[in-house]
Amino acid sequence: MSMSSPVALAPARAAHVRASGVHLSYGGRPVLAGVDLVAAAGDRVAIVGENGRGKTTLLRVLAGQLPVDQGEVHHAGSIGVADQQIPLAATDTVGDLIDLELAAVRTALADLDRATEALTEGTPGADDAYADALTVAEALDAWDADRRVEISLAALGAVDDRDRPLGTLSVGQRHRVRLACLLGARHSILLLDEPTNHLDAGGLDHLTEQLRAHAGVVVIVTHDRALLADVATTVIDLDPSSDSRPRVYGGGYAAYVDGRRAERARWEALHTEQVTERQRLADDLSAAQNRLKDGWRPAKGTGKHTRATRAPGLVRAVHRRQEDLEAAVVAVPPPPTRFAMPELPEYRGATLLRAEDVTVPGRLDRPVTLALDSGDRLVVTGPNGAGKSTLLSVLAGLIEPATGTVRRAKPVRVGRLGQESDTPPRRTARQLYEEVVARSGLPAPGLGELGLSDRNDTHRPLGELSVGARRRVDLALVLVSQPHVLLLDEPTNHLSAALVDELTAALGTTPAAVVLATHDRQLLRDTSSWPQLTL
Repeated sequence: MSMSSPVALAPARAAHVRASGVHLSYGGRPVLAGVDLVAAAGDRVAIVGENGRGKTTLLRVLAGQLPVDQGEVHHAGSIGVADQQIPLAATDTVGDLIDLELAAVRTALADLDRATEALTEGTPGADDAYADALTVAEALDAWDADRRVEISLAALGAVDDRDRPLGTLSVGQRHRVRLACLLGARHSILLLDEPTNHLDAGGLDHLTEQLRAHAGVVVIVTHDRALLADVATTVIDLDPSSDSRPRVYGGGYAAYVDGRRAERARWEALHTEQVTERQRLADDLSAAQNRLKDGWRPAKGTGKHTRATRAPGLVRAVHRRQEDLEAAVVAVPPPPTRFAMPELPEYRGATLLRAEDVTVPGRLDRPVTLALDSGDRLVVTGPNGAGKSTLLSVLAGLIEPATGTVRRAKPVRVGRLGQESDTPPRRTARQLYEEVVARSGLPAPGLGELGLSDRNDTHRPLGELSVGARRRVDLALVLVSQPHVLLLDEPTNHLSAALVDELTAALGTTPAAVVLATHDRQLLRDTSSWPQLTL
């Protein structure tokens, strides 16, 4: 295993990232197996896959934050990383975070000042030192970095008060500040983990524009299908495959979608073919054994000699069929299960839920009135802070409105999926799922039948699972409660693109009433025929 150090002097046009044969395991469980990646300046690589497949792990490997068990990683150029952790304390300020992310810019300008002073004083070798410092500063366009950060702070709707303590900001606000810094820093290599979370429509447009214009390398982990379609030039799929190797698709996101669909069809056909052939051989063996039994133990009377002479041939036939069956191992693993939406109930003859002129001061200032019947659809949109999440919490009965009323028909069950998971980290998915089923007293599919949880994850404490895997558990818990009204707050956050496509299709046909609050551009396109409430 080897890993090169980042070369800060390399300009964006010379940036590159290369990973070869990368393998990494946690606790004896393979997380990355045989990953290959080559990206040069202008390439925008998307890492996709179901939750828990190692996307964030691969990003950390590329950043040099994790050593690999096997393989090589090389890169040239300064690296900017936007991961899920902010490396500062709550008492640090927005200005501290800006300075941290612009450290290379600050260093470049300081080096140029020193080189200029040495050049003025006629220090030996000052010419070369000045030329080197100027090259680095120009590559980073260091003089304009703070202005670029200010532009991105405004475009992303981020806090621009540099004295504001980070501890007073929400998770989304902190991430928007950091993303603005990275976009302004002009790193040669950008490694971004779910950068669209917490962005509204204006912020998404700005991010897309910046990434498309980036002169270096972009490697991005995202569930955002619109960003994938608009930005990605190459897609690496870490999902399981028929030979357990990651797949690399050139030609952008559309080529990946087509290629993945074809790969999945081939996988399913090959697995079915092998299972069918093994079953045929098993049936042949069973039939041969039955013939042997009948021939070897003939009934009393005539024909004993004839049956006895048949016995050796029957024995050989049984042996041949046993050998054929043993040789016909099902080498192709079964494909992953698809998402299966449970049958949600409908309630005809009455309005399920009605809200009239509800407000929550400082959180939902505009009075909202709406009514939901079975089968109704509603998309709630608006900028960050407009009150989308608050409205869904009011409809779910989690927040009492300061003004107005909310009425629910008595037998109606309301299920809400929040933006962030609040499940207890020490409990397992199976424990929580079985408790919800027991409380409901309703017949329900098994957890595995929904296609949301990996079999190995169902018995692990939720605190050990990835954010996306916990999100899938949250969705399973909401659906198994069999709500008449389904309230989904940014349901695509942390979910894979494939699962989101399947979920979106299911939401269009369920008899339950469905309310979505989302900034997801592709989800908005897919639900463009639904009524819309803009806050």
